[in-house]
Amino acid sequence: MTWVMRKRIHQIDLFIKYPLDVQNELLHSLISTAKNTEWGIKFDYQSISTIQDFKNRVPISTYEDIFPFIERLLLGENNLLWPGKLEWFAKSSGTTNSRSKFIPVTREALDDCHYKAGKDMLSLYVNNFNYSQPFKGKTLSIGGSHEVNPDNPNISYGDVSAVLMQNLPLWAEFIRTPKLKTALLPTWEEKLAVMVIETSKVNVTNLAGVPTWILVLFQKIIETNNLDSMLDIWPNLEWFAHGGVSFDPYREQFKKLIPSDNMNYMEIYNASEGFFGIQDIPNADDMLLMLDYGMFYEFLPMEDIGKENPKTLQLDEVVLGKNYALIISTNAGLWRYMIGDTIKFTSINPFRIKITGRTKHFINAFGEEVIIENAEDAIKYACRITETSILDYTAGPIFIGDKSKGGHEWLIEFEKPPKDLDKFTSLLDSKLRELNSDYDAKREKNIALAQPKITSLEKGTFYKWMGKRGKLGGQNKVPRLANNREYLDSILELIS
Repeated sequence: MTWVMRKRIHQIDLFIKYPLDVQNELLHSLISTAKNTEWGIKFDYQSISTIQDFKNRVPISTYEDIFPFIERLLLGENNLLWPGKLEWFAKSSGTTNSRSKFIPVTREALDDCHYKAGKDMLSLYVNNFNYSQPFKGKTLSIGGSHEVNPDNPNISYGDVSAVLMQNLPLWAEFIRTPKLKTALLPTWEEKLAVMVIETSKVNVTNLAGVPTWILVLFQKIIETNNLDSMLDIWPNLEWFAHGGVSFDPYREQFKKLIPSDNMNYMEIYNASEGFFGIQDIPNADDMLLMLDYGMFYEFLPMEDIGKENPKTLQLDEVVLGKNYALIISTNAGLWRYMIGDTIKFTSINPFRIKITGRTKHFINAFGEEVIIENAEDAIKYACRITETSILDYTAGPIFIGDKSKGGHEWLIEFEKPPKDLDKFTSLLDSKLRELNSDYDAKREKNIALAQPKITSLEKGTFYKWMGKRGKLGGQNKVPRLANNREYLDSILELIS
């Protein structure tokens, strides 16, 4: 371990020992830095001296709330939410009023959050596995794509992975694969073909990214090179830092494709808005909450979501096992921003967390982030065009198999069935692609997501199922979307 890594491990130990002090100092630094921005002047940051002042003064925000500022930033205005010139935005899936979200990415967010997290991942890994040799090979990471804002050529936006890669120092190119030009190719099919050729020729020891896309690449490499496992081509492979979606559905497939006792897995919690957690203990199912990445955290009890002026909690007020919506204030100019994720604490000394879901119904098994509004609008559209009506529905993921693609499965109870179910399916799919840019990207040429599978249920199926679960009457409703197959498999078992 280098002296730089040892120093960082020591710094992590410090925020573990003094979490409240670190977070309080960080908030005051954020407020001081932004006091002369339009946002800081609006909420009189100059006069804020305590955390409670900050909470009383600044409202909790959603993307819709700050969208007017985002629009102006995209057109080139500066010093609105954070001081300085803004050149990059991370583009992610949309909300109720927009197909895509555009999250500001400042230089401070790059250096003090995302890149700092990358160094910490490596430091923690080497600290846990002294025998490891990740530096003897290259890290494979699959980037997204980015583009220039057509309304302002001085600003670019794209997947957060693309933003990070585009801003990495030149020396980083020597320790990663594929080449930057390949990683940022906008067409997935072309990117995949080139990646298979490039990455097959290098000594890959580390992987970083979303399990879905890594699996797709693995399957293509194995097929192209007629391999039994990934160790046939990368015998020194030892580490996969994964995030974006739950790893549980993919764990056994990775063990099959990388049959090595020396292969290690590290879960990370990163998003367009920032980097939040790293699995610091081998084989654990939780992550250390990173407290010095330029983000101040608040935690909103789930039962208080939607209330007027709800009370948020600080680290010294949270309890184990309770679900909280995550609220962040960041060095990218997001202030008391509700990112939509829910977490629970598994430890409070130190603070470790697990991601428990979203504040809304969703499917995000492949990074597509389909939300309930997308589903409702797509169903409504398909019904209108086919002159169909439905009684109830639920949907969830079809996970990638050894030789099968992932997808979504919909169980629908029709009041008036469509004359052509295939047409209904196609319309639903096309509307989802129109509404949600991340879903559209995953569906491109059926590379990762196949067309949805829709099963028409007999009338009364959902009633029987809800009765079996003791959920008839009252406020009980059929769950529309789920990020696992719990509901799907339960219903399919009932009708089999």
